[in-house]
Amino acid sequence: MNLHQANILIVDDDRDVLTAVRFLLKAEAKTVLTESNPENIRKLITENEVDIILLDMNFKSSIHTGNEGLYWLKEIRRWKPSQLVIMITAYADIDLAIRSLKEGAADFIVKPWHNENLLNTLAETLQKQTVPTRKNSPVAKKPEIEIVGASETMQQLFHKLQKIAPTDANVLILGENGTGKDLVARYIYQLSLRRDQPFVKVDVGSLTETLFESELFGHRKGAFTDAREDRKGLIETADKGTLFLDEIGNISLQQQAKLLTVLQNREVTRLGANSPTPVDMRLITATNLPLYELANEERFRKDLIYRINTVEITVPPLRERGEDIIRLAEYFLEMYEKKYFKQKFRLSDSAKKQLMLYHYPGNVRELQYTIERGVIMADNPVLKAEDITFSPIEQPKETPHSIPTHNLEDLERTAIEQALKKHNGNISQVAREVGLTRGALYRRLEKYGL
Repeated sequence: MNLHQANILIVDDDRDVLTAVRFLLKAEAKTVLTESNPENIRKLITENEVDIILLDMNFKSSIHTGNEGLYWLKEIRRWKPSQLVIMITAYADIDLAIRSLKEGAADFIVKPWHNENLLNTLAETLQKQTVPTRKNSPVAKKPEIEIVGASETMQQLFHKLQKIAPTDANVLILGENGTGKDLVARYIYQLSLRRDQPFVKVDVGSLTETLFESELFGHRKGAFTDAREDRKGLIETADKGTLFLDEIGNISLQQQAKLLTVLQNREVTRLGANSPTPVDMRLITATNLPLYELANEERFRKDLIYRINTVEITVPPLRERGEDIIRLAEYFLEMYEKKYFKQKFRLSDSAKKQLMLYHYPGNVRELQYTIERGVIMADNPVLKAEDITFSPIEQPKETPHSIPTHNLEDLERTAIEQALKKHNGNISQVAREVGLTRGALYRRLEKYGL
């Protein structure tokens, strides 16, 4: 449906807002209804065919103080689950607006707004409403990307991905380096309604100030010295598809301001051009920074966080995934057997114990390279503990640990654990380090379940 065919209801107790929006939409929409009392919403949507509601977040006269907008949004969704609602919010209430998206709002717009932005938001929301009705929806297809994991934390992640992927919500992926944020982004894309459109990945953290603009926004011929022809930017390339901006936490405040303008206006202006080009894309971003660091306004613009973070996904570190460590190791074993034309490998119990003991500062990426080295170097189809060597690149500097106990068994267990990590599970070296024979060390390992 386009905007000219739409019946729009505006609910706000500010009469000036009602008048301004009614005049703006009078020539743009089929019909425009206005209402200052939210108690009348149910009657209006029952008696009239309303395609989209513009709903204020706050009503001075409402008895539902504090979260008025959320209250009425939930009521509307209860009365008519398919009803499209766009929230009207002040900048100070953006936190509530973000919550409204998770409660089912289609979008929100911050006042005071540019009229063009409001019209674009209405038009795009109405247009997206028709997309899910297509037959043979891509969401029904199984993603080609395979994410290995059966642990509880990964099952929770899969559940969240299944809910988020078919929507057009912007997604922020959080997680340590090596956890597979890129894989998760592609998984979301392949489960989305845009899977038949482009997927464009950009490592924005590696772009200089000049490259950031020319690569993302494109340029006109002659815009700068080496601009010998018109060139479409990566944002335009992602039109109708998905744009994945990796390492978003590393871009400068100036770059953030330019990106925010694109996201707010849904249009991009090439370097050297005078007129903007509309873009319709889903945005996925990723960073290894924790959310509390992004919330530091000296480092990252809060209004941009709200734009990119409709929903956040946290990819768990490998050390929190339990038996997934062995599942992934066996997955990589099979991968590298084929790649290097090797015989069939399997992991010995000692190798599995070695893998489970390690803390994986480099996460899944480090495990992958560890298994690859093991396959290349092993002379035996059974990988043993001594075949599992972790990269010194990821090894943290040794720091003295205070042990908050005087229990002798606890002290002994901790000493053995630290020696196992230090010597990558080499039993001979560990026995020498802790002053035990190999036989005595094996008995301690069995005793402490190491």
